[in-house]
Amino acid sequence: METDDAQRLAQRLEKENRSLMQQREIDLEQSLGGFRVGSVPYLNAVPLTRGIEDQVILATPSKLAEMLQRDELDAALVSITEVLFNDRYDVLDEVAVASLGEVKSVLLAHRRPIEEAKEILCDTASLTSVHLLKILLAERGLKPELKPLASYAEIPDFALLIGDPALDFLRSSPSHEIWDLGAAWYESTGLPFVYAVWALRRGMENKDLRVKLREAKEFGLDTLDYIISSRREYDLEFRKDYLGWHIHYHLGTDEKRGIKRFAELLRKHGSRPVFEPKYVS
Repeated sequence: METDDAQRLAQRLEKENRSLMQQREIDLEQSLGGFRVGSVPYLNAVPLTRGIEDQVILATPSKLAEMLQRDELDAALVSITEVLFNDRYDVLDEVAVASLGEVKSVLLAHRRPIEEAKEILCDTASLTSVHLLKILLAERGLKPELKPLASYAEIPDFALLIGDPALDFLRSSPSHEIWDLGAAWYESTGLPFVYAVWALRRGMENKDLRVKLREAKEFGLDTLDYIISSRREYDLEFRKDYLGWHIHYHLGTDEKRGIKRFAELLRKHGSRPVFEPKYVS
């Protein structure tokens, strides 16, 4: 009898939880109102747009940055360099795409020792990744020429790859060796690396938007097991490993220290102004 009661209670709680999750999803539908929001078409961003997927514009980080600069978007999930190089955005606090160590989706593929690289072809879809590579190499005293990678069809001896195409390459049993830039950053600094943040166009009232973007993240993390099991990219075990371990979505004290250190190194190894990010709740 007690076992039956416990089972009925568990079933009732599960049903109530499903109902609650469904209501949260309904509440997020059309919740962005008139705000124009952009995100990236990569697996690692999926938990941040849970429930608002149909309301966001998908584009590469560099394309989203261009749209923000033209005021065609009110908010976008962009590379951290976009807010460090342009003092016209606020950063939504507590939300990021980050890693503490190996990230898997930002990597240097190399057939020969990195020290031999005279030229590296780079996927320019994310300028943060390009600048991160430049900094990591410069800290080692290496300054190869960085050029755009035209296509993933044929990967050269030295190539910077990012996002889902990088994951595809990593899982293809390549002949290249892999230098994971997330792991390299952590080994160098002991800090998380923040790849992307929600950049909000400054000078407009967006309190409701900030609330909804935070709710979407919370919903995504609360239903991360569902996301992992229901997505179709790659296999289940890889999704568990990638979304459940390598990527995290918190922007806290350590992540801000990582951003600060990255900004310091951008100033050290670059020539353009680097601004302090302005965080908003």
